[in-house]
Parts: sequence; C-alpha cells; structure tokens
Amino acid sequence: MNDELFYKRITALKSVLQSSDEALFITNQKNIGYLCGFFNSEGVMLVTTEKVFLFVDFRYIEAARKKSSCCEVICFSRLGADLLKVLKENSIDKLYFEVSDITVARFNSFKSLFNENKIECDNSSVLDNAVSNLRIIKDETEIKKIQKAQKITEKSYYEVLNYLTVGVSEKEIAARLEFLMKMNGAEDISFDLITITGKKTSLPHGVPSDDIVKSGDFFTFDIGAAYEGYHSDTTRTVAVGFATDEMQEIYGIVLKAQLAALEKIKNGVLCGEVDKTARDIIENAGYGKYFGHSTGHGVGLDIHEAPNVSPKNNIKLKSGMIITDEPGIYLPEKFGVRIEDMVCVTENSCKNFVSLPKELIIL
Repeated sequence: MNDELFYKRITALKSVLQSSDEALFITNQKNIGYLCGFFNSEGVMLVTTEKVFLFVDFRYIEAARKKSSCCEVICFSRLGADLLKVLKENSIDKLYFEVSDITVARFNSFKSLFNENKIECDNSSVLDNAVSNLRIIKDETEIKKIQKAQKITEKSYYEVLNYLTVGVSEKEIAARLEFLMKMNGAEDISFDLITITGKKTSLPHGVPSDDIVKSGDFFTFDIGAAYEGYHSDTTRTVAVGFATDEMQEIYGIVLKAQLAALEKIKNGVLCGEVDKTARDIIENAGYGKYFGHSTGHGVGLDIHEAPNVSPKNNIKLKSGMIITDEPGIYLPEKFGVRIEDMVCVTENSCKNFVSLPKELIIL
C-alpha cells in the first residue's frame, strides 16, 4: 500500500495532540496495522507530533521494517524501559492510551512506570474516539479489500450449496466452507462460521454441531471471509426439500424488512431510522418480540465495528461507511430467518457488495 495513505491516516490522528510534549500510545494490533500496514505484531506504536515509532520484538523486526517504512521500527528487549527511553528523548510529558483495548492490569503497570518518571497517563476515551472516527469511513483501498473478501465468500457459498443435502452435519458444512474460502483466496474466515439447521436456526448465533440436515429444515449461513485484514459478512437462509406456508410467510416478512432498510440507507440518515424501518415492518406483522438484535453494524478490520445500526443510535450515516442490513425473526423451538447484506453508504443510496439472490431457495 502507498505510504502516502499511512502518512495521511497518522497525520489525521495527530489532531488529538495539543502540544509537542504529548504522544499517542497505540496497543490495538488492528489499529497499528491500519496506521502503518504491519499486522500481526505483538508490539506497540508511539505517535508524537514529529515522529512515529513501532516497537516489536526480535521475531517481527525484519517483517516490520519491510512493511512499515512510515515508522521508525525499534526492536525492544524490555518494552517498558525502551518506551521510557524514547519518551524522554522526545520530551513527552503526557501519553494517551487506548483504554478500550488495554487491560486494567497492563495499564496500571505502564502507569506506575511512567508516573514515576513524571509522565501523565490519559485513560479517557479521547484516543479511542479519534481512531474510531478515522476507521469508520473507508477509503478506496479498504473498500476494494472488503469487496474481494465478499467475492471469495460468495464463490465459496455457491460451491458449498452442492454439499447441503439431507443427512449432512452442520459441522461438515462449516468445515467444507472454511476450506473452500481458503482455497478461493481468503487468509482466514471472518468469524466462527454459523451453519445451522432446523430448530437451531432460531438461535441468532447458533454454533455448528453434529446435528444433521433433515428435509423441511431451514438452514442458516452467516458467513464471511477475511482478505488482507478486512472482513465480509453475509447471511442467507435456505430451505431443504420443502418449506411450509409458515416458513415462507416468515421469510417474506424478513425479506420485506431487509429491502425496506436497504432503501433507507444513504448519507445523512440516522442509524436509528434505518433500524426503525426494518423493525416497524416486523412489529406490524406481529413478530416484534422475535427480533431482538440490531438491524446492522459496521464492518472493516473488525467484523463488528462502528457504527451500530440500532434503535437508539443517533449517529448519522456518512458516505464511505460500510454497514450490514440484517433483520431477522427467530421463533423458539421452531425456526429462524435472517437475511444480511453488506453495503457501502453513498450520497443518495448505498452500494450493495452482496450479489447473492434473496428469493427463498429450496434445495
């Protein structure tokens, strides 16, 4: 990736700093990757008004120097002591922490060390909010990676449908799907794949087991691939053998809600309004109590990130945000239906990254 993009991100983040004696302490590995291009380190990043330092241990030093030309890469032996040395050399008196990432024990350890040396440790949410506000809007390089992850997901989904037959287990489908995704170019799966059948489809986050597919079952795929750190997220519900009138009715209600929310998404619309659009349709159909989660969430380096498309979220959608649209109805001990697309918000609508059909498929 072009170093210019990383410099741009780092420069934007530096707006948190009020003076040259302050610095940002980045410990979240995905945020480090976002800012310098080097993922999977066990190190930390220090951002001052003038310089950026990436601290890694011996195992990662060669790879970090190849990937992170926008940083001064330091191989640490004792992280606390080496950090302190750089902080003193750069006359840093105040350090902002990512409090949503660091444990209390680790923060207290750093705080004890730094306070002894008269360095203030800020544990407000200032840095967390600044990083979130940067990451919430995706640039073209990020969008292309998410689209690639989605293409891998869809290719693998079509291939695995050939194996979804009566008698196959949920675990078999999950294992085969993960294999197909990796063979089709994914570096990993986005999350533990949800491939569940029958009554278990009423569990929004059901876990695949040895349960086998039966004729007349709904089967839920909540799946995604990871590509160069970025995720995709898609859900489709299919029927095996046949679908009862009730199954088709519920499917139709969820689809109506999902499509209505999709039409609502555009720049300037409140997240809560998108959620309400889908929720009202399900509630008016008499199934409101069976839709208990948010209509959607942001997707990027994390599978769940800002913004949350929930009833009480008054954040306005902005062009470049990538969110899901995934209403559902879950009838305990019977079945559940969820349909999920992943879209990029645009000025007057949204761009849907999902090309999979939405009409009920009966295998």
